[in-house]
Amino acid sequence: MLDINEIREYLPHRYPFLLVDRVVELTPGESIVAFKNMSINEVLFQGHFPNQPVFPGVLIIEAMAQAAGILGFKTMDKKPADGSIYYFVGVDKVRFRRPVVPGDRLDLKAAVISERRGIWKFECSAEVDGEPVCDATILCADR
Repeated sequence: MLDINEIREYLPHRYPFLLVDRVVELTPGESIVAFKNMSINEVLFQGHFPNQPVFPGVLIIEAMAQAAGILGFKTMDKKPADGSIYYFVGVDKVRFRRPVVPGDRLDLKAAVISERRGIWKFECSAEVDGEPVCDATILCADR
């Protein structure tokens, strides 16, 4: 549904911190499904960990937050170019289930729970091959 060029219109992040490669489903005000391909060429795999590369959990959370950010921007019909910025302001109920390694495709899902005064709450999850990797409640603020 959104390729990398369209994603770049909705997220201010750039390499190496843009963590959403494609959006495959999006229903404004409801939910998004996106993914990040894990390549051994990712610079972070050189140091985390050199002989057993693992995608850091904190970046899995960031990837889910970026997917949620796209959903928020699309729901509000805004873009960063309009002067809107979407900050990641909180995370609750985080659980990691398995490591993510090179060659995996990290599927990212986010659903709107609520929005009050510019604070959005999303129920987020990440999977690899249908197997749960991480789930969390993520809060973002539109400023």
